[in-house]
Amino acid sequence: MRGTTPPPSGTVDSAWSNWAGNQNATARTVLAPVTVAETVTAVETARATGRRIKPVGSGHSFTDIACSDDQRIELAKLAGAIRVDSAQRLVTVPAGTQLRALNQLLAGHGLAMPNLGDIDAQTIAGAISTGTHGTGAGYGCLATFVAGLTLVTGTGEVLHCSADENPDVFAAARVGLGALGVIVEVTLRCDDAFTLRAHERPAPLTEVLADLPTLISDNDHFEFYWFPYTDRVQVKINNRVPTDDRPLPRFRGWLDDEFLSNTVFEGACRLGRSLPGLVPTISSISARALSERIYTGRSDTVFCTSRRVRFTEMEYGLPRETLPEALAALRRLVDGLPFKVLFPVEVRFTAPDDIWLSHGYGRESAYLAIHQYVGAPYEPYFRAFEEIAQGLGGRPHWGKLHYRDAASLAPAYPRFTDFLAVRNRLDPGRIFANAYTDRVLGA
Repeated sequence: MRGTTPPPSGTVDSAWSNWAGNQNATARTVLAPVTVAETVTAVETARATGRRIKPVGSGHSFTDIACSDDQRIELAKLAGAIRVDSAQRLVTVPAGTQLRALNQLLAGHGLAMPNLGDIDAQTIAGAISTGTHGTGAGYGCLATFVAGLTLVTGTGEVLHCSADENPDVFAAARVGLGALGVIVEVTLRCDDAFTLRAHERPAPLTEVLADLPTLISDNDHFEFYWFPYTDRVQVKINNRVPTDDRPLPRFRGWLDDEFLSNTVFEGACRLGRSLPGLVPTISSISARALSERIYTGRSDTVFCTSRRVRFTEMEYGLPRETLPEALAALRRLVDGLPFKVLFPVEVRFTAPDDIWLSHGYGRESAYLAIHQYVGAPYEPYFRAFEEIAQGLGGRPHWGKLHYRDAASLAPAYPRFTDFLAVRNRLDPGRIFANAYTDRVLGA
C-alpha cells in the first residue's frame, strides 16, 4: 500500500434506503472521504483486506445499484477545486456535487447545462453513471456533456480520462454503473446561460402521435405524459428564446407544480390505492386538471420540478420508430392488469451517442417510463412491460427497476464485451461489485 493517509472514519451497522424506499441496505462501514488521497487509501485498504466498496449518490435510483452490506462510500464531503473556464465553457466539480448546486454554480458564471432531466437532486457522478437523461432530439443523456473525469480504480490508481486521454475508459466510465471505480471529479462542457419558453397543454393522444415527427424535430425539448384509462396526454415543450419576458406568476406556479402536481395528486393516489375502482375516473380528472400554460424562465428552473409524491419506476429506451407499437401494447397491458395503474406514463426522446453502456448508444431513442405509486403493486406490470420493450430492442435505464441479466443485456449493447474488458482491467478484484453488478454485468 502506498501513502500514509489514514482511511476515512466509518460508522458500523449504518442503514441506508433510497428515495423511493424500495431499496434498503445496512453497511458494515460507511466511508466519507474528504480528499482524493483518502479515497485512494480506502480502495487500497479494501483491496488488501478482501472487502468491497460501493459508491452512492443521493439515492434516486430505484434499483439496488447502490446497495452494499460491506462498505458504502459517500462523496458528499469530497472536497476539490471548482474550476470554471468561461471562455471554453468547461466546468470541473467534485463528483459528489448535486445537480441543484451545480446549476446554481453555473448560473453564477453565466453558464448552464445544455439539457437536464426533471429533477435536480442527484449527484453529478450518480446521474452520469446511470444514464440520466432529459428530452430533446438533439441531446443525448447527461453523460454526453462530460468532457473528462477522474476516477480511483480498483487498483488504487487515480486515472484521468477524456476523448484524448484513456479514450477507452472515457467511453466506458461516463455510464459506468459504479463498476469501474470511484469517480472523484467531473469536467462538464456547458452552454452559455439561456432562457426557455415552456408551453404545456393537454391534448388527445391520437393527435400527438399523428404529429410526432414534427413535434420532435421542430422543438428543442418535447415530451408528453399519457394518463392511463384515457386517450389524453399532457404535452410539454421547451424551446430556447432570447429573453425572459413571460415569467410564471408565483401563484400559478404554486397551484400547478405544488398544489395540483404534488398535494392533490398525492391525495388522489392514496384514494386510488384504497379504492381501485375509482382510478379510471381519477385519471380522467387528472388529465384535465392541468390547463394550458406558457411561461419563460432560466433553463434549469424550467427543466427541473418538485417531485414529492413517492413512486417506483421502470424506464426503457427504445428505437424511436417502435414507439407507436410499444405504446399501443402498453395501453392493452394496462387495461388487462388485475390492479390499477395510478401514475401517468412519461415519453421522452434523445439523440444517439457513443457511450458504450448508454441506453442511447448508436440510435435515436424514445423512452417510455412507467410508474406506480409507492405501496401499490407493480411487479407484474413492470415485468409484462419489460417483455414488450425487450421484444422491440429496448434497453433498460440502469437506475430504474428492471429484471434483465448480463446474458440478456449483452446482445442489446454492441460494446458490452468491450466494457467488460475495461472493467477487468480497472477492477480485477471486483472491489466495486455488488449484487446488482453481478446480475447485469456478471461476476
